[in-house]
Amino acid sequence: MIKSMTGYGRNETLFDLYKITFEIKSVNNRFLDVNFRFPKSYGFLEDKIKKLLSAKVSRGKVDVFMTVEPVGTGDVDVKVDSALAGKYINALRKICAEHSIIDDVSVSVIARFSDIFSKQEIRYDEEAFAADAAVSFGAALDAFVAMRETEGEQLKNDLSEKIAGLGNTVEKLKELSPASLSAYEKKLRARVEEILGDSAYDEGRLLTEVAIMADRIAVDEETTRLESHLLQFSEVLASGEAVGKKLDFLTQEINREFNTIGSKCNMLEMSKLVIDAKNEVEKIREQIQNIE
Repeated sequence: MIKSMTGYGRNETLFDLYKITFEIKSVNNRFLDVNFRFPKSYGFLEDKIKKLLSAKVSRGKVDVFMTVEPVGTGDVDVKVDSALAGKYINALRKICAEHSIIDDVSVSVIARFSDIFSKQEIRYDEEAFAADAAVSFGAALDAFVAMRETEGEQLKNDLSEKIAGLGNTVEKLKELSPASLSAYEKKLRARVEEILGDSAYDEGRLLTEVAIMADRIAVDEETTRLESHLLQFSEVLASGEAVGKKLDFLTQEINREFNTIGSKCNMLEMSKLVIDAKNEVEKIREQIQNIE
């Protein structure tokens, strides 16, 4: 299935000890470029998450966000330096005794000495956490891919309509090409007769000039190649693979053939068709930039 390179997916999963939330966002890029936004202590997950992502995504600039929220007591443990706290207590009571001060040493007083406390982050078992993270990320990835597929289907339908329209343009150009040569012959004959009047002229020479011009303005080769390129474009669209690069190449070839026809045609109606076709090809090129 055709996929857009623009997408978003989110999932939060509640486990026994923590809640893991993943968000995935992507925009256009020529290659796969993955950026992780994880808490510092979870860098060990990046390789595993990237492998899961790469299995389903081949192009795009992808940002992966992860947050971890503890459940219950939290993911931070508080340690007390009991020896240091005892020294503070003894020092305070000594002051009370030496200066005849009422001894009001309490927990709240001791708690003011912040250096007796230290915070230690609880480390979850990496293997178990990685397995849980893979579950949460997998659900976010499914939502992300589904959105890219939905948008990709819309792009496919739009491109199919545009390619069909270009096919109709090619048919019109094929129909107009003989008329273009006939118009040139009439114009040339009228010009010769205008200059020579009733004088005789070499019919063979005139036909030779017409034949030379016919070779110059013939678009048979270009229209044949265009039909081939348009058919290939439709087949690639229907293939359901990662087709962005192939379609980009075919679009360049289609544009080249229309440029060549534009340089050859000497008929206003054909020129207008070519201009409209090139505008449509440019729209196709812009749409393709969104395809994986």
